[in-house]
Amino acid sequence: MRIAILGAGPAGLYLSFLIKRRVPNADVTVIEQNPADATFGFGVVFSDRALEFLREDDEETYAAIVPAMVSWRDMTLNHPAERIVIDGIGFAAIERLKLLQLLQARAASVNVTAIYGCTAKSLDELDEFDVVVGADGVNSLVRRAFANELGATVGALTNRFAWFGTSQVFDTLTQTFVDTEWGAFNAHHYRYAPDRSTFIVETCTDTFARAGLAAMGPAESQVFCEKVFAATLDGEPLIANNSIWRQFPLVHNARWSYGKYVLMGDALHTAHFSIGSGTRLALEDAIALDKALAAHPKDVPSAFAAYEAARRPVLEKLVGGANDSATWYEHFGEHMKLKPADFAMSYITRSGRIDIERLRKLSPRFVDWYEAAKL
Repeated sequence: MRIAILGAGPAGLYLSFLIKRRVPNADVTVIEQNPADATFGFGVVFSDRALEFLREDDEETYAAIVPAMVSWRDMTLNHPAERIVIDGIGFAAIERLKLLQLLQARAASVNVTAIYGCTAKSLDELDEFDVVVGADGVNSLVRRAFANELGATVGALTNRFAWFGTSQVFDTLTQTFVDTEWGAFNAHHYRYAPDRSTFIVETCTDTFARAGLAAMGPAESQVFCEKVFAATLDGEPLIANNSIWRQFPLVHNARWSYGKYVLMGDALHTAHFSIGSGTRLALEDAIALDKALAAHPKDVPSAFAAYEAARRPVLEKLVGGANDSATWYEHFGEHMKLKPADFAMSYITRSGRIDIERLRKLSPRFVDWYEAAKL
């Protein structure tokens, strides 16, 4: 069986490694349009235990990634009226390029064939392969080619966001909310290396228009954001890397495969960056698809059906939580009008995956503060 994987992001690289590790003589080719050292964005964030799923089946990959991560146990909300620390909500982060390099090394260790700087313009170019995996992101060629057959839809949230970096470092994953003369802005920021942080700036459509951001070039827009968050950045500039204003895409597929073609990662689904699960979901997709191919080595349709049956219920629950989180952010300016305690509780329960009793176990100091504030 010859397998082509379009896309050398975390999903595609990890799947190629898993297949070749399991079947050393498997014919697996990864095709990536960008150079091997090209990446957009800065750090990738995970919940503090998000990589635990790797330990049982893949201790070596886990051991390769974890030392390159930075971690922390609390998170911080900077409400305009008060700084709020939520204890016990831990996260870990890694530079996106470093993660890709580690996964590239894992793929190379099992002799995966990886072709970089090669753009597949048509799926006809892949006729020789028995299986084609679309791990090619939000703009997936595979999904677009079979949009009707897959029941594919792509929408967008209304908020605008721009993804920057900075040499300013932060003690925790932090959300900073500020009021300006144009309206509310939010920054999602966290360190991903000892001397670097991700800094995502977000605002609503109306504020984006009032501030004139649509008419600004990239450099002018960057300076604008540096001024809005001057106190947070403490004199450090933002660092740009294709840091254009975007709207978050909502990708959904009614069916996950068609014929010899199957989707995974952002080509299959997206999860809003506010819950830090996108890369984790991509890696878990790879594990599920590899297991399905292993269970049905000579029956591609059955393998794809098994993959979807096993993975869809888990995925839809997680994506549902991400969508609830995204909805909260679509109205974060309104939430900012709440008193700090109410704002913080609204924030931490936004995805519907946690209630105050569970929070009492995870974040006892925060709950004590919240209950005292409500007296």
